Amino acid sequence: MDLSRKWLAEFVDSPADDKEYCDAMTLSGSKVEGVTVEGTEIRNVVVGKVLAMERHPDSDHMWTCQVDAGRGVPLQIVTGAQNVSVGDLVPVALHDSWLPGGVHITAGTLRGVESNGMLCSYKELGMTDHDWPYSVADGIFILTSDPDLAAKHPKPGDDVPALLGLDDHIVAFEITPNRPDCLSVIGLARETAATFDRPLKLHNPEVKGTDGASVAELLDVEIENPELCPRYTARMVRNVTIAPSPLWMRERLRASGVRPINNIVDITNYVMLEYGQPMHAFDFSCVEGGRIVVRTAREGEVIQTLDGNDRRLTPNMLCICDEHKPVGVAGVMGGANSEIVGDTAMVVFESANFNGVSIRRTATALGMRTDASARYEKGLDPMNTYKGVQRACELVELLGCGEVVDGVIDVIASDQAPRTVRLEPGKINALLGTDISEDAMRAMLRRLDFTLDGDTIIVPSWRSDVEHYSDIAEEVARLHGYDKIPVTLMRGETTQGGFTDKQQAERRTGSLLRGMGYSEIITYSFISPSYYDKIRLPADSDKRNCVTILNPLGEDTSVMRTTALPSMLETLARNYSYRNKAAKLYEIATVYKPVAGRDLADERPMLSLGAYGAGTDFFALKGVVEQTLCALNVKNVRFAARSDIPAFHPGRCAEVRAGGVFLGVLGQLHPLTCQNYGMDCDVFAAQLDFMDLLAQRAGEARYEPLPRFPSVTRDIAVVCAQEITVAQLEECINRGARGLLKEVELFDIYTGAPIPAGKKSVAFNLTLRSDERSLTAEEADEDVHSVLTLLERELGAVLR
Repeated sequence: MDLSRKWLAEFVDSPADDKEYCDAMTLSGSKVEGVTVEGTEIRNVVVGKVLAMERHPDSDHMWTCQVDAGRGVPLQIVTGAQNVSVGDLVPVALHDSWLPGGVHITAGTLRGVESNGMLCSYKELGMTDHDWPYSVADGIFILTSDPDLAAKHPKPGDDVPALLGLDDHIVAFEITPNRPDCLSVIGLARETAATFDRPLKLHNPEVKGTDGASVAELLDVEIENPELCPRYTARMVRNVTIAPSPLWMRERLRASGVRPINNIVDITNYVMLEYGQPMHAFDFSCVEGGRIVVRTAREGEVIQTLDGNDRRLTPNMLCICDEHKPVGVAGVMGGANSEIVGDTAMVVFESANFNGVSIRRTATALGMRTDASARYEKGLDPMNTYKGVQRACELVELLGCGEVVDGVIDVIASDQAPRTVRLEPGKINALLGTDISEDAMRAMLRRLDFTLDGDTIIVPSWRSDVEHYSDIAEEVARLHGYDKIPVTLMRGETTQGGFTDKQQAERRTGSLLRGMGYSEIITYSFISPSYYDKIRLPADSDKRNCVTILNPLGEDTSVMRTTALPSMLETLARNYSYRNKAAKLYEIATVYKPVAGRDLADERPMLSLGAYGAGTDFFALKGVVEQTLCALNVKNVRFAARSDIPAFHPGRCAEVRAGGVFLGVLGQLHPLTCQNYGMDCDVFAAQLDFMDLLAQRAGEARYEPLPRFPSVTRDIAVVCAQEITVAQLEECINRGARGLLKEVELFDIYTGAPIPAGKKSVAFNLTLRSDERSLTAEEADEDVHSVLTLLERELGAVLR
């Protein structure tokens, strides 16, 4: 929105300079994009009076003029224009002057005759015939040809930019979609008045009218779709005279980026800019039956809009129609069949309110976004339609371009009751972290034209964005000053954010696994029921009892997974099919387990690991799981062989327990499972319940000082049955020690002669140490003897 500060001064006094004004408005919530000062490209151009003219001695079309430019001595200037006469007042670009586009004018000679400047046309001053409709387009700009300029009584030496009104300061605002009221001069004037705490000077339009027929006798309005048109207001003007608008109106339109056309069209644009209410004027003689119907288009209807293009309408597009045809696309553009032309005698002014969503869809479908549609689509104030049409008719009478017919047609098809919000100073201060008094809040809201009735705030009709106490808090904050609000924590029980314990564990796990070469994947939680067949899940398994999606995208995404293994294998298989030689993947995946008597499933995160390729085997995967559990401080971890899980190889699968709680399984996938996924290689996977894993953590790690006393090591090798596992031996060794054993490390397993058949030799290194004294050899030997005794008694393992 381009705001003319000259126009703004009509509604509020703003003594601040451009920088102060822009800074203050931005801090109060109206973001300024920049400031442009009109006429800055025009320098050293003044009014000149032509004193004498004679033919150029070496040209049959050029004139040598003597011009009074207010410098005391006439200047000689050569021109080729044919519309200049003695006595004319014209713009003169003096020596060392500048024109728009970086044109530099200096003194010189034209065909041997000295010329000390240039007489200018309005085009050379960066203007068009819309700005100066009374002047010649291809000649010198005769200043007195425009009656408004002549009324200023220009004289030689006057500054031309100031004379032409090119001294305005234009402030460009970025208006957010929730503030369509600020797409108007009055809306920004309200913001300016509130920001600087200055009185707002609004004008109530007054229309005298005539003593003739009433508008109700000439025009009838019907709204067929009230949900798309909450309000439609109209007035009529007769005996219209189409002519250029006065200079003051053309200046304001130009400063706002709107091209002047003629008085009637300019009035509608002027009201749109001033009030933010789009207006449309159409020729009443083109309205068949004297009746306006606001309805959606009929199938196959076509309208030629004012831009000369034929638009095919669809039944969801709102139109302004007469008894037989559309005369305009509501909120977007009028029809060429009702355009204001030179012989238009009677005009209908339309000031309506339309549904923003409908207008946006229509403008998008037709590919014609206009100034009007850009405003309507944001949601305008229905209460503004009456003021808009009254202002338009007031301007008609002010410009003397017609007679306003008595009466107003105002069809209201929606509830216009104001919105209310409760004033809650305590909650507002808690939200903002401030200590603003209630009286100060009330004063700020009054500055913004909010009405207060006790603790009830009556929201102005143009503030459709205010619905909640938090919106009121924002209004208070921006007028109080964001820069004055101290940096504090939010008030309340929970004021400090951070990661939960579970989130920290997930981040730590992910960081650790990535460090060990695993890449994170994210898979869909909904899968196909056939996935369970691919992992060879038994038909009676409780994991086949899934939560079924009511509106699935298809069979492949119809149930919520109860295990993350199929998702991991699908991803590994896809990598294998892409000829990736190796892959190591992990996911903290959510599984969904139905709970009897509850509508919602039990959602549990699972740590899913999968890998294939060089350097991957059962023990490598087991090491990754051990390292992960260690990093999360999970104690008392035990692994036990499993051969009853169909998805895994019966001889290369283990369950994981901690503190006696089952955490999950790991191992090599069964060859038939790999075959189901089209993978001709060894594949390894692990599935651990992440919540059970977290529950087994030993708490925060505690610092232990380095040992003060030396340790003693002993090596033992025991012969035991082949079926006894190393884990069983280690567990027995730890129980057999008498408190001095600190570490057990396996370093050898041997079978063959002289070890008997069905037996094996397992060798361990034992580290013993006391935290109180240096151990003697006898004390260390006693602990080793105790360990060997328990091994022989419980496992039949004897010292080799």
